[in-house]
Parts: sequence; C-alpha cells; structure tokens
Amino acid sequence: MANILVIDDERAIRNVLKDILGNEGYKIEEAMDGEEGFKKFSAANFDLVLCDIKMPKMDGIEFLQKATATNPDVPVIMISGHGSIDTAVDAVKKGAYDYISKPPDLNRLLITIRNALDKNKLVKETKVLKRKVSKVQEIIGQSEPILRIKETIEKVAPTDARVLVTGENGSGKELVARWLHEKSHRREHPIVEVNCAAIPSELIESELFGHEKGSFTSAIKQRIGKFEQANGGTLFLDEIGDMSLSAQAKVLRALQEGKITRVGGDKEINVDVRVIAATNKDLLKEVEAKNFRMDLYHRLGVILIHVPTLNERRSDIPQLVEKFLAEIADEYGQQVKVIDKTAMEALKNNNWTGNIRELRNVVERLIILSGKKITIEDIKNYVIMEKNK
Repeated sequence: MANILVIDDERAIRNVLKDILGNEGYKIEEAMDGEEGFKKFSAANFDLVLCDIKMPKMDGIEFLQKATATNPDVPVIMISGHGSIDTAVDAVKKGAYDYISKPPDLNRLLITIRNALDKNKLVKETKVLKRKVSKVQEIIGQSEPILRIKETIEKVAPTDARVLVTGENGSGKELVARWLHEKSHRREHPIVEVNCAAIPSELIESELFGHEKGSFTSAIKQRIGKFEQANGGTLFLDEIGDMSLSAQAKVLRALQEGKITRVGGDKEINVDVRVIAATNKDLLKEVEAKNFRMDLYHRLGVILIHVPTLNERRSDIPQLVEKFLAEIADEYGQQVKVIDKTAMEALKNNNWTGNIRELRNVVERLIILSGKKITIEDIKNYVIMEKNK
C-alpha cells in the first residue's frame, strides 16, 4: 500500500483527495501548508506527494525544492488553481513529476499517480539491483589467517602480479579475487569470471579466446572470448585445475606474449589482462599426475594466497553469523533475529565441511524456521550437527 502525503491549505480539497485516494487503497497523510508538509515529509517515508502551489508559510515550489533536495526519489505532483503553462513548466523544471490544474480531472489524477508510483518502484528496484551487482562483500573476520589475507591483498592488489588462490569449495576464493580487482588500478574495467569446471573441455578454448564464424559446426557467428571481454581489467579463472591441457597451453602463451588468437582464426589480438586463478586442487600433485603444466603453474603462482577452511577460523564464526542474520533479514524484509549464546556456541563448534557457503545456508534455514530468537533447540531441530574429526 502506497503512502501518499497531501499538502493543501484548503480542507475541502484535502478531504476530497483523502476520500478518493483512500477508496483506491492508498494510505493518506495530510498537511495544511508547505511548512507542516515538509516536517512530515522529513519525519516519515512517503511514496508520493500531492502538493498545492499557493499556500501560506511555505509555498509549493519552495516545498518542492526542499523535498527534492532531501529525497529526490519521491515523486511530487503539483496541483494548483492559479496556474498557467509557465507555472507548470517551472514546476517540472524544478523537479516535479507532473502538474495538474484545479479542479483536477480525477481519472487523469489517478493515472498520473499510478504512473508516478510505478516509475518510482522501478527506480528503487534498479538501485537495489545495481547495489547487489556492484557491491563487493566485505571479507569478514579477525582471525590470524584472515588478517594475513587482507594484508596480502593490500600489498598485491595495486600491482599487476598474477595471483593463485587456493582453498576448499565454499571458503571464499572468489571474494579474494574480487577484492584484488577492487583495490587495483583496473577496478574501472570489468572483472570477468570463467568457471573452468563448468565448461566442457571441447568448449573451453572458444569460451576463453573466442571463435570465428564457421570455425566449427555450431559457430554460426563470431564470438568474443573472455580474454577480450576482460581487456584492461581482470580475468578470474576459477577451478583452473579442471582446465584441459590444450587450453592450458594457449593460456600459457597468452600470459607470455599478451596475445591471443580466436579459434578458427589466424589474427593475433593484443590483450591487457591481469589473471587471477583459483583452485580447490593441489596443483603440484596435478603436475605429478601430468594433469597440469608445471610452466603454467609457475606463471600463475607469482603470488600464492591460501584461504583457510571455516574449521580453521572458528573465531570468525560469530561475526559471520551476525552478518548473515542482518543480510538475509534485509533480503526477506524481516526484522533481524537474535541468536542466543548456546546456539552460537553450537554453530561455532560444528564441523563445517561446506565452509562459509554451508554456514550461510544454515543461517538462512534458521531465520525461516525458528521463532523470534534462535535457540539451541532450533539448532538441534534444524541443523545437522557433525562431530569434529
């Protein structure tokens, strides 16, 4: 239900608008002049404002300017019986969503209100999506291994040194890669991720280097590969231990020469890319098994960062749980739940085979299934606890 503020010095107008808009399902607040209206506007969250122009104490144009300066996302529709084309143009120039003359055509007023609210909803959703896409999550924790990783990122990120990030699945390797990019001089350019384990071996070269039209059966048009997409930025090769040997050879050449060739093409293309790789495998054992090239290992591993398991940083669990409680509650539009000490201690002592990813899933489950406070009984009922090995 949208919350609308109606500002008009004529009680009869306010009453009519309140009745009409109330019947449409809107919640209405009233103010008798711009001064009172601005106090209410500043103290509460409104989805839309209907405002008269000619009023005592503070007129509508002054209110409009203050309101748009305070919260430009809230649409303001001006209503006046003393208006002209010039007044309407002036109001819109100063930030009004629209201008309607008195007495208002009710159909036009309702349509204008619906359009304004729809637009405002889209604007808010777009901002939320942009924040979700662009915001890099903080690396949570004050344990010694995490502090060491943060220190390494601060030193390494401003350089172009290649980094190999190792650690178990769900431990946070991607987050380390994103912070290396975020704190580098390449942050204005994209970070492009390739999950080498998720792409069939016969397609990985096309994915990385692109292909020319007709280079193979399904190549119906030219494709730009991830190296070119990341030009100027960072290429994150996740699960690189699963990359085929033929693709490894081409990646090695790209790192050595700064050039690539599309599949089916003969033109060399210069690329300026910083490569960060990650794996949950022991690459030196993969080298011994002849599944990974030693020369590529040394090219990638200029800087080595190992991300610890959650079991190796148990002191960080309470901080992670509190973060997930707030984060997930915000996503669900719920009040943040409290977790008691015994429940927190149980989570802290659990054997987290799935690392941070598993912990977040467990917190989400507890938020959904528990009461206002998460207790040890909730842990027993909704979390499969594993004994530490």
